[in-house]
Amino acid sequence: MDAAGLTLKLLLVGDSAVGKSSLLLRFTDGAFEPCLKPTIGVDFKVKKMVVDGHAVQLAIWDTAGQERFRTLTPSYYRGAQGVVLVYDVTRKDTFAGLESWLNELEMYTKSNTVKMLVGNKTDKPDREVERREGLQFARKRSLLFIETSAKTQDGVQHAFEELVIKMLQTPGLWDKSTEKWGVQLMESSAQQDKSLCGAYCPLS
Repeated sequence: MDAAGLTLKLLLVGDSAVGKSSLLLRFTDGAFEPCLKPTIGVDFKVKKMVVDGHAVQLAIWDTAGQERFRTLTPSYYRGAQGVVLVYDVTRKDTFAGLESWLNELEMYTKSNTVKMLVGNKTDKPDREVERREGLQFARKRSLLFIETSAKTQDGVQHAFEELVIKMLQTPGLWDKSTEKWGVQLMESSAQQDKSLCGAYCPLS
């Protein structure tokens, strides 16, 4: 299969300074910059990867978390097949703000859009949100869940891989994309039988 045969649109959302841009930079470029400036409006990167035997191209939109840019956000939700909702495990306020982000997602995305909750900055010692709190919230709202550190790269690659696997397993999410590119994807039987309940929480 051509690596550019299937393009999936992902969004990164969450409050300002939770590490969305750092996660994206770590995932796409394998780099970490401790003093990244706040995203102005929207940033965009493309990443090609092979997941579960399928070559896909990810178009990843990094949205600004600052309130003054929120009016820009709705147009970028359209057509999104996956969303990464990020909070900072060292800032309780970013965890408390998840409900408002989810309300936006419900308003502007399709019901079958795959959503993953990511607790970032696990490398820091001053944690305010325990892993079990994130897990409970994710289960309650039917979200995938994983904790990450963009600084140490812990969990970053795994998070995006599991999100894409779930997207490929969700009927109707990429039908139009496959028609457009002339690509047919088959879910592997091995993946159907494999338990994914490891570092994150899958919910059918």
